[in-house]
Amino acid sequence: RPSSRHPNRARVIYTTRTIFMASLCATIASTRASPVVTRRDTRARRVVGAVNRVRANTVLVRAANAAQEADNQMRVKVLSEALPYLQRFAGQTVVVKYGGAAMKSEELKAAVIRDVVLLSTVGIRPVLVHGGGPEINAMLEKVGIEAKFLNGLRVTDAATMEIVEQVLTGKVNKSIVSLISCAGGKAVGICGKDGNLLRGEIKSEELGFVGRVTKVDATVIKNLVSGGYIPVVATVAMDKNGQALNVNADTAAGAIAATLGAEKLILMTDVPGVCTDKDDPSTLIRELTMAETEASIAAGTIAGGMIPKVQCCTTAVNNGVKSAHIIDGRAKHSLLLEILTDQGVGTVITN
Repeated sequence: RPSSRHPNRARVIYTTRTIFMASLCATIASTRASPVVTRRDTRARRVVGAVNRVRANTVLVRAANAAQEADNQMRVKVLSEALPYLQRFAGQTVVVKYGGAAMKSEELKAAVIRDVVLLSTVGIRPVLVHGGGPEINAMLEKVGIEAKFLNGLRVTDAATMEIVEQVLTGKVNKSIVSLISCAGGKAVGICGKDGNLLRGEIKSEELGFVGRVTKVDATVIKNLVSGGYIPVVATVAMDKNGQALNVNADTAAGAIAATLGAEKLILMTDVPGVCTDKDDPSTLIRELTMAETEASIAAGTIAGGMIPKVQCCTTAVNNGVKSAHIIDGRAKHSLLLEILTDQGVGTVITN
């Protein structure tokens, strides 16, 4: 009721009640309009969700199975393609010059070594000849000796030669032997001094103790190979006085391959092979005869640092090696692909 102090109280109360009732009616109406979610509906939704997840998983499993089947078919195809080469090269010697970028990455190094062990396991006789330029540079820097080069060849004074011999015949050689052993193979590490394997002479007074190979006695390698071992050769030779000489790994590998009458000489490099455009891998030349090689050098198609590698190959082929290959050591399984497939991955030079 109105009072003297609150003459509008009845009006306020009435208005408040009206608003409350309107809000209540709206709430009830909206509740009736909304579907009521029961326990049965919740269970049904869960079942539908589970069914959809099972269907999605089934699709994924089918896709994975299809991919696995395709992978299996590819492996069978590769093995089938490799069979004629495995039969042809069984018992044959393959000399591999291992170095460059293939020795820098631990993952790539392990992959190359596994490929070498696989070749040995299937009856091919690999001989591994290695350099170790980056490791030598690192050790020289550690002991405070500046690395010097002349026309691409390391200037090797007495102090540098001591480091070269320690690194190549010690650290690098034995690390490769260890990797082969861990991969399931059997290896023996040697250098050019062992068994009079590599004799040489000083190439130039300006270069110091850098040598050229003058004689190869491969008896120690033949004995190791016939015993089922993989020879790992560090390219340190000696002169007639027993002085250690630093010899180029490509040249040493070529000389060893020629003396052994190897089926193949394979140079693992940092390029895909011989290309008409050195900056464009798509211009790779898959095969060269001796005449084509000489013509390419004369025309300038083969130039720069590729010339000594190609000349090493041609010298080896001229001295009895059946074929010489230049491949990219950075490419995964390039060694297997070059030997055991129709197309190969690099450049092959033959007679």
